[in-house]
Amino acid sequence: MADAVTSQTIQDGERRAVLKFTNISDGTGESAVTKIDVSALTANSRGEACTEVAIAQIWWQCVGMGVEILFDATVDTPAIILSENSNGHHDYSSFSAIPNNSATGKTGDVKFTTVNAATGDAYTVIMDVIKSY
Repeated sequence: MADAVTSQTIQDGERRAVLKFTNISDGTGESAVTKIDVSALTANSRGEACTEVAIAQIWWQCVGMGVEILFDATVDTPAIILSENSNGHHDYSSFSAIPNNSATGKTGDVKFTTVNAATGDAYTVIMDVIKSY
């Protein structure tokens, strides 16, 4: 059996995308699972493909487990760590957004790893991201 996960694109425009992710765990958890594949986001009006995203805002609720949000690279780079049994909203617009600061092997994608997942634990994460081309 595997965790019951969903991914939903709420908005995917020229400059921004808003995506929602959920997980109800059976205890197996997730390990560096790609949640935002930038190549799957809508291209801009000039036909250029999205190459990476920066995190502008995030809303979350973690029941039980925590979630590590990672920028994909040869060695994944932590973007945000959401603590176990926490919820909140972070707005990074006062300084634009959290940029992808990965180095070698940077893909632009965003991954999730769950922390201490047990049967019945859950998360909901909504991310507002700024697209780069």
